Amino acid sequence: MSITAEQAQAVYAQAKELYNQEQVNHALDRMAAAICLELAELDPIVICVMTGGLIPMGHLLTRMNFPLQIDYLHASRYRGATSGGELHWTVRPSLPLAGRTLLVVDDILDEGLTLAAILAYLNEQGAAAVYSAVLVEKIHDRRTAGVSADFVGIEVEDRYVFGCGMDYHGYHRNLPGIYAVRED
Repeated sequence: MSITAEQAQAVYAQAKELYNQEQVNHALDRMAAAICLELAELDPIVICVMTGGLIPMGHLLTRMNFPLQIDYLHASRYRGATSGGELHWTVRPSLPLAGRTLLVVDDILDEGLTLAAILAYLNEQGAAAVYSAVLVEKIHDRRTAGVSADFVGIEVEDRYVFGCGMDYHGYHRNLPGIYAVRED
């Protein structure tokens, strides 16, 4: 479903702010500290899941002061929609992954199907270890069995959320807070 900028603005105007920029920054600080403790000595490759992971990863990287390499992948079940379908790979990581420690960074862990497929692929490439970090974890009982993130910034209720990398029909990834679409 395609919407106009005016429609996106109307959704934002009626949305509920769940976390403001200060709260998001605090969550990013905590995540980065935990990541540094776990991975600083492991020469990791930090892999951004495009497009949603771009903003959380950018903020996390500026908080991590140890040697690392950066790569990205683009795999999505949503492709601009509000509900997911089959996983579609657009770009796979370009760096050699065998024997390396990997940290996958994404915006949100919802049902976990996308993350499960990405982690399975990275493990199949011979990674020494694969970790995952998400800014937001949605709390509900629909999670794929056995899927969790190693580093989580914020938990949200089971609502459609946007901001900080998460979009509403392609809009609002750039917002510094996290918002929930108004429920009618």
